[in-house]
Amino acid sequence: MRLTEQQIRSLYGQDVQDRSGAKIGSVGQVWADAAGEPTWVSVRIPGRHQSMAPLHTARWQDGRVRMPYDTSTVRSAPGVESDTDQPLGVDQLTQLYRHYQLPARGAALQPSPPQATAAPEMIRSEERLRVGTQREPVATARLRKRVVTENVHTSIPVQHDEVTVEREPITAANRDDVRPQLGEDERELVLHAEHPVAVKERVPVERVRLASHEVVEQRPVHGQVQRELVDADVSEQPRHAD
Repeated sequence: MRLTEQQIRSLYGQDVQDRSGAKIGSVGQVWADAAGEPTWVSVRIPGRHQSMAPLHTARWQDGRVRMPYDTSTVRSAPGVESDTDQPLGVDQLTQLYRHYQLPARGAALQPSPPQATAAPEMIRSEERLRVGTQREPVATARLRKRVVTENVHTSIPVQHDEVTVEREPITAANRDDVRPQLGEDERELVLHAEHPVAVKERVPVERVRLASHEVVEQRPVHGQVQRELVDADVSEQPRHAD
């Protein structure tokens, strides 16, 4: 993998992953060949020595170095002491090429210290408060039907028969139509009357349903976030006397 000078400086301390993406360790040092190209890196593994890994076969992506080997292959590779400034000898390179099954190269490699080309820098980080909403049940609405008794007062017109006595004189003109009788007699007339009758019936009168609608309102959200501050402590430089 061919890197720029800035990318080489940023390699120090970056995560080293195996071919599946699992973390192996972090970059300790970078070794360059005679042309200044980065070729090997040491991988810091907690509690162990720094294993060597070929950089020219790796991929650098999103600030991480991805090796085309599994974790056990890198961790079992020949290593170096922490923070060594000794170049890799021919014997060390031969062992490394044999371990990673790479074509051997005979030239010794020098470690490329970061402080020779990189200015001191820090990464300042801070927390951001991400505000969102979460929907959850807060109450239950129910429809409940019950029966109540009410008194109803109303009126209705009713009819009844009343008796009146009507008398019609028999004149000479119609006397021939009537046969005179003498004796006791009795006749009846049936009288009718209406009275109020209340009959109850059940009829549907209304459809009642529950419906919900969303109401948007503003509510304050409080939280605490942390951020880093970088202060420069510069000692006073001596002044030259005039």
